[in-house]
Order: sequence, then structure tokens, then C-alpha cells
Amino acid sequence: MNETVLSIKSIEETVMLGKTIGQALSPNTVIALRGDLGAGKTTLTKGIGLALGVEETINSPTFTIMKVYKTKRSDVPYLYHLDVYRTKGSLSDFDLEEYFYLGGTTVVEWADIIGDLLPADTLYLTIKILGETERKILLSGSDSALIEKIVQAFGGK
Repeated sequence: MNETVLSIKSIEETVMLGKTIGQALSPNTVIALRGDLGAGKTTLTKGIGLALGVEETINSPTFTIMKVYKTKRSDVPYLYHLDVYRTKGSLSDFDLEEYFYLGGTTVVEWADIIGDLLPADTLYLTIKILGETERKILLSGSDSALIEKIVQAFGGK
């Protein structure tokens, strides 16, 4: 597994990292977000949505489990935003994994809860809170080319 740590100093940088990730995505990419409450998982997803051309307001689907957003990219037509915090993990009856293979991009908040359902090539982002807006973000996964592309485009911070 390949790993890289990025330092984030502000909410704007969190959104910028999301945009950078969104620009690097290909169809059927699954992004697993891990981190405490308030770490910036939804903020990062907003940046991904901006890069994909989502026009709707992106907010956490905590109570609905999933929100689907139409994008402006023909190769990645949908952003599937899941928040599995309130599910019973992979034992829940939502068939969440089917969304991983519909040609869009899937972002999963609290991804460890359904870790056994995630594809082998999932991109993991673990967000650690250092201060009010400071974060350390660990990017990891099997796709070293994708991680390198994100790091280079973000500026190697």
C-alpha cells in the first residue's frame, strides 16, 4: 500500500485538495474518508464535487445515508456521497457496494464501518485534526499513480 501525508492549514486548502482529487478521478473510483467528527470529510467532498461540476449544495447525508449528485463530466456522470455512520456496517440492507461500479465516483464518510465492502483499489484519506483548521491527511491505497498525480497537482505540500 502506498502512503503520502499532506499538511492542510485551512478550510480553503481542504476544499482545494478535494478539487485536486476530483480532477484526477476516473470512473468507478471509490474514496474512503476516515477521521473524527468535524475533521473535514464533507468539506473535502465539497471540493471533489466542485471539480466534477456538481451544481447542487453538497452536505452530509448523515440521515439519508446517500446523496446522488449529477456532475458535468461525461466520464464520471455521478458523485455518490455516502455517510455510513448510522448504518449497521456491511450487515445493513442497503446494497451500498453496487454504487461503486456504476461509472461514477463514490465518496464514503466513516468508511471503516463498511471496510469489508470496499474494493481493493479504494483511495483512503485519513484526516487527523491538529488544530482549528490544521489537518494532516494520509493518502493511501494500491493506486500509486493516482496518489502521485494528486500529490503533484496539489503542490507536494
